[in-house]
Amino acid sequence: MTTRRNFTIGAGLAAGVLAAPAVARAQTQKWRMVTSWPKRLPGPGMSAERIAERIRALSGGRLDITVHAAGEIVPAFEVLGAVGNGVADIGHTASFYWQGKMPAAAFFTTVPFGLTPNEHVAWVDAGGGQALWDELYAPFGVKPFMGGNTGVCMGGWFRREVKSLADVRGLKLRTLGLGGEVYRRLGVTPQTTPPAEILVSLQSGVIDGAEFVGPGTDIALGLYRVASSYYYPGFNKPNGTGECIVALKSWNALSDELKAIVAHACATEANYALAEMERLNAQALGVLVNEHKVKLAAFPEDLIDAARKQANDVLGELAGKSAITGKVHASYAAFRERTAPWSRVSIESVLRARGA
Repeated sequence: MTTRRNFTIGAGLAAGVLAAPAVARAQTQKWRMVTSWPKRLPGPGMSAERIAERIRALSGGRLDITVHAAGEIVPAFEVLGAVGNGVADIGHTASFYWQGKMPAAAFFTTVPFGLTPNEHVAWVDAGGGQALWDELYAPFGVKPFMGGNTGVCMGGWFRREVKSLADVRGLKLRTLGLGGEVYRRLGVTPQTTPPAEILVSLQSGVIDGAEFVGPGTDIALGLYRVASSYYYPGFNKPNGTGECIVALKSWNALSDELKAIVAHACATEANYALAEMERLNAQALGVLVNEHKVKLAAFPEDLIDAARKQANDVLGELAGKSAITGKVHASYAAFRERTAPWSRVSIESVLRARGA
């Protein structure tokens, strides 16, 4: 209903713009958005569409954004460069795709055994995270925003059952970010497969398994058709923040009003997407288990224990990569330490108390 209302508002405002004098219409700015997602993919693909529509509606058509799926203008993993270099004005992607360029980028999507969605939002919005994010991305010519969230992610899809840590050793797994490095240290061979190619790679045997997001998005990719074992918890990705990046050149050319509109559209989507994905994940999980007979299972304890140790090592090593990486790591780690006691006596205890 919310999405329909947003599009109705947008349509009404668009009609008003069409009826406006030619001089007003001449002030319309056309932007291109490049994304890392297949067209209208549930979750991040739809977040990109909604951000563009909200900006168009709130600006009365003065800022008109055309959304391009991965591969239409640039490949999925080249969004940062395309926006920073002026090929596009705005992009929708995930920050951990850039950890090869700036190791601290991964913190702004998710960290293994790290902050949950609500904790992550609190860190970025109220715990100093946004200022560090801006500082990190400025040399690349972009301004970052939270622009969606797929929520708590799953551990991955596997073509065969995982009964112990030994069962993942030697597997080729589609996995990214710092979670991918943890999997590598567990004996997995990580593969950086673009989202649109995951199913084909599974079908052809190029990969033995894949982690992407959660049920609400994974079901749309059809991964259950090939890999029928679905594992939790998503220790590798306990959060799923999507980022919206704006070229600094384009951002600085905006009026204060249009800057506020862009920021508001991203913030609204970050909030709405998390709510929408909670609904979609719950619905899709039921369909996967009950209709598609997916085998839902918890990772074995020896795997989780080993992964936790490796994650601590990975994060400790990462902190020394550069001054800015150390600053981001210190801020993130301190916030997790401060918020953990409250999370235990609030969310964790409530879930235990209600029994589900």
